[in-house]
Amino acid sequence: MALLKKVLLRIFTWWNGQTTGTWLYTKRFGILVGTDSQGNIYYKDNQQGTAQRRWVIYNGESEASRIPPEWHLWMHKMVDTPPTEMTLTTKSWEKPHHENLTAQNTGYAPAASLLRKDNLVARKTTDAYEAWKPE
Repeated sequence: MALLKKVLLRIFTWWNGQTTGTWLYTKRFGILVGTDSQGNIYYKDNQQGTAQRRWVIYNGESEASRIPPEWHLWMHKMVDTPPTEMTLTTKSWEKPHHENLTAQNTGYAPAASLLRKDNLVARKTTDAYEAWKPE
């Protein structure tokens, strides 16, 4: 039963990894370019120039914000050389890349937000701001 579920998820869902079509295309035309720190795998086909396809197989949930900046440049054809073939210098003020956590439990929420875990239900949110009243 678990195998059938896995096969059906592979065929019909794209957010849990690659679909069967992507897997077949990758096996037939994909040239491995490299991987990033999150385990995402990057491919290109054997076309040259602007017609060349570039794609990523996510390690986990398919979320575009999980692509680090250096791979984003390559994926969107801003640079021709993949990060595995060029030297990247990081500034002292740069932080490590992480995915966008907006609208998730671990994402940022303002002080008066009902999504905050430290926000008590008994506390009135009107204390945090003053509502605009038209005159």
